[in-house]
Amino acid sequence: MIMRDLKQIETRRAFFQKFAGGMGTVALAQLMASERLTAGGSSDAAGANPLAPRKPHFPPTAKSIIFLFMSGGPSQIDLFDPKPALTKWDGQPPPPSLTKDLKLAFLKPSATLMGSPRQFKPYGQCGTEFSDYLPYTSARADDICLIRSMRTDAINHDPGELLMTTGSTIQGRPTMGSWVTYGLGSESQDLPGFVVLSSGSGLPSAGPNNWASGFMPSVYQGTPFRSSGDPILYLSNPPGIDRPIQRVHLDALRLLNEKHYRDTGDAEIASRIASYELAFRMQMAAPELLDFSKEKQAVLDAYGVNRADEQSKAFSVNCLLARRLVERGVRFVMLTHANWDFHYTINKRLKGYCEATDQPAAALIEDLKQRGLLDSTLVIWGGEFGRTPMGEPEIHGGEPGRDHHASCFSMWLAGGGIRGGQVIGKTDELGLHPVEDPVHVHDLQATALHCVGLKYTDLTYRHMGRDFRLTDVGGRVVTRMLRTQTT
Repeated sequence: MIMRDLKQIETRRAFFQKFAGGMGTVALAQLMASERLTAGGSSDAAGANPLAPRKPHFPPTAKSIIFLFMSGGPSQIDLFDPKPALTKWDGQPPPPSLTKDLKLAFLKPSATLMGSPRQFKPYGQCGTEFSDYLPYTSARADDICLIRSMRTDAINHDPGELLMTTGSTIQGRPTMGSWVTYGLGSESQDLPGFVVLSSGSGLPSAGPNNWASGFMPSVYQGTPFRSSGDPILYLSNPPGIDRPIQRVHLDALRLLNEKHYRDTGDAEIASRIASYELAFRMQMAAPELLDFSKEKQAVLDAYGVNRADEQSKAFSVNCLLARRLVERGVRFVMLTHANWDFHYTINKRLKGYCEATDQPAAALIEDLKQRGLLDSTLVIWGGEFGRTPMGEPEIHGGEPGRDHHASCFSMWLAGGGIRGGQVIGKTDELGLHPVEDPVHVHDLQATALHCVGLKYTDLTYRHMGRDFRLTDVGGRVVTRMLRTQTT
């Protein structure tokens, strides 16, 4: 045996000394593969998954958010904030000292006050007062944190909705669901991280801008689902195309898109690749999502999914779908129910909308609670603003309604680290202005982000040379809302 042959013989110790570095590389590759970050790391469109779960800034109290967005402006005067003084002063103009700085959309400050015919009484151990139009929601009073002192900067629908959903009154900003999925990713890899379900008399006034991703990559925008048939149009394969054939087509598209991504570095190409792959996986997951055959009849009845009225049924189905979505790891679910904009005939029309939404919303809280999901799911209910204490005459001689009211309105939250059975804030005796603990829209957004473990000042996105955030330069966490208060 010559010296060259001896050098080729490795001792056991030498072998492991030389191989040790490679073992670390193998282990790292395995970890990255589990997060879909192989083939070049997160900068490589072939391996990156922009919706892979990410660590929050601090331990969260909620994993998911369900936003029941009642667009149009529900009347807090008739639902959540009883004002006996309005009945006393019905038909009289409010004092000029209270209306001199009031922003109104259509009414003049001298418009006369209009008492509410609704009956309020306390519910639950907490004794929170609710209207007789909300018999189901009121039964969940001890789970609900009711905010009576919400305020916003916008008096018209489009900017008001955008401020509520994006933190800005102008178009082109990412929405709350986009910020949450950008910050946390999604625990579901077979469904979108941000899903939108709509019912009522059409879409909200600002339309898809309420769930757009703005200047963020489109992978973070909300995905509208339908509540029957294919959740997304054209999700099913056309005749003659089976999954193996589709897989071949997608693989070819992926190769072309990956080359294009390497040439341009355009993040939208990575979003496109992720969307194609997600759609392929959804073809298997989505039909099961809409299959209610394994739900108990008592659960279906509680939500009211078999009600005769189509608008009521649609919201019922959407609430049940919301629970099933968060059950499957979807990060943010937005339900829109339009349109609560009752400038006339408010008593009759408000009754119909409450009948459509009250039972399913309450059933959602109870169902989440029974399944142990309420503690990890933040539920938010509300619109972009409220309604005025003054009546708005119907121009055709019908029953009056109420104008838009930005100075104070009501919303409620439940679950996800929120302390139920309490009321935040107080308005004056006529319901014109908050007098205790005003909560701005940005404060609500900061608190929601806090619940999912995101610090609202640190969750930023660089765009056009500056760092943007959901709450812009405002916002604060309303610690009184939280089950465990922070400093």
